[in-house]
Amino acid sequence: MIISFFIAVWLMESCKKNDLENNPAATPLAIVIPPGFPPISDAYLNNPITQEGFDLGKKLFYDGRLSKDGNFGCNTCHQQFAGFATFDHNLSHGFNNQFTTRNAPALANLAWYREFHWDGGIKSLEVQPLAPLTASNEMAETIENVLLKLQQDEDYRKKFKAAFGSEEINSQRMLKALSQFMGMLVSANSKYDQVKQGKNSFTAAEQRGYDVFVQKCSSCHKEPLFTDQSFRNTGLPTDPYLNDNGRMRITHRTEDSLKFKVPSLRNIYVTQPYGHDGRFYSIGAVIDHYRFSVVNGPTTDPLVKNKISMSDFDKLDLLVFLRTLTDSTFLNDKRFAQPQ
Repeated sequence: MIISFFIAVWLMESCKKNDLENNPAATPLAIVIPPGFPPISDAYLNNPITQEGFDLGKKLFYDGRLSKDGNFGCNTCHQQFAGFATFDHNLSHGFNNQFTTRNAPALANLAWYREFHWDGGIKSLEVQPLAPLTASNEMAETIENVLLKLQQDEDYRKKFKAAFGSEEINSQRMLKALSQFMGMLVSANSKYDQVKQGKNSFTAAEQRGYDVFVQKCSSCHKEPLFTDQSFRNTGLPTDPYLNDNGRMRITHRTEDSLKFKVPSLRNIYVTQPYGHDGRFYSIGAVIDHYRFSVVNGPTTDPLVKNKISMSDFDKLDLLVFLRTLTDSTFLNDKRFAQPQ
């Protein structure tokens, strides 16, 4: 595929270049690892975050000029109040009244992720934006045109100089800046986190729901990220319109048919609809799928192929617990908000 070829070329060229280090005069900005979290990925060893790089990445994230018609910034599909997912739409709007083919995933704690997209087709956060930028049904632009727009903007030239030491604007620097902004999107101050840190306590119903979660859900939605980052077939019947085979599109292995990445449950109450195609419009509907509707096919995950036994009372308690994963601080953090 063209995008795969471009990514491969970009990676080779980025290894050759030595002029892409951050500006030595820039202000270091570290990702603070929350209590109980594992170490972040090593991606930032070669892309140290600075305040100037973060600010540049934020400006790029919210800039519609990264799309062909100027109408679609990254934030169009990743809205802060919705946990950086797309609010209330199963598929997102793209260029020329087209739609994406998958539900936009929430963006949080990406510095801990190894693979990206529902099928894990992208291995680095630093190159992930290339896919939506160049997809004909999303932002529909070319990297060359994006760079030309940025190069003609005096403010961008100043910001690239502040972040990287010179006014040179190229794809590597653009992607590094976006990665710096997205890497700082850390969500770890929900009531759940406060309870784990001894700063708060669950209600009786929340505690019962947490117990249900540990027994029924935690094998896939592993704490503290609330995903084990695996790819699983959870027994969803194939949408005949999208006809999405999941990870098999990447690996071309039949054993990966209908497998999709386990999503994080953090901020789940604001990231509806749910599933790789957004078919579920409520958390209760997701739970009921596992209770009653799992399709047992050749690749259905063993953990769900016999459905998940759960009473109505357990379901209600689980819903109460899941609300404790909402991080209002993250959802309202002005550091991540659209520039005015």
